[in-house]
Amino acid sequence: MIPDALDLAEYIIMNYGKKVVEVGVGSLPQVALLLKNTMEVIVTDVKLQPVFNGKYAGIRYCMDDIFNPDISIYNNASLIYSIRPPVDIQEAIAKTAKEVGADLLIRPFGNERGELGSFYKNYTLMNYKKARFYLYKDDTGRAANYIY
Repeated sequence: MIPDALDLAEYIIMNYGKKVVEVGVGSLPQVALLLKNTMEVIVTDVKLQPVFNGKYAGIRYCMDDIFNPDISIYNNASLIYSIRPPVDIQEAIAKTAKEVGADLLIRPFGNERGELGSFYKNYTLMNYKKARFYLYKDDTGRAANYIY
């Protein structure tokens, strides 16, 4: 259970449009379920997640290894996000987001820090209602799907 899922989804809906991608969804697509009626939502994981076998209409599931990503999954996304990603994959997620010109939202586990300043000049620790996350802004000007 993700206690701040509703707040994360609300923030994403208010600030992003068209297409978002969640990396490392596991078997808990709570945020994606809240977004699916508003935008195109793709969720990825390195392992096949049987829970997605037709259960969640409106969410596209792709098996993908973020260390060797299929960039076509992420192209044209305004935001790539990950809920509690292990620290060792955060750089791979940032590299992919940077390559496609998407903003990056990392919702860390507990008090972990997002240390991705080498990929993004503009980032901040955000507190939106009960949600606490790092937001890394695309500074290339390539992502044109924003609602701002």
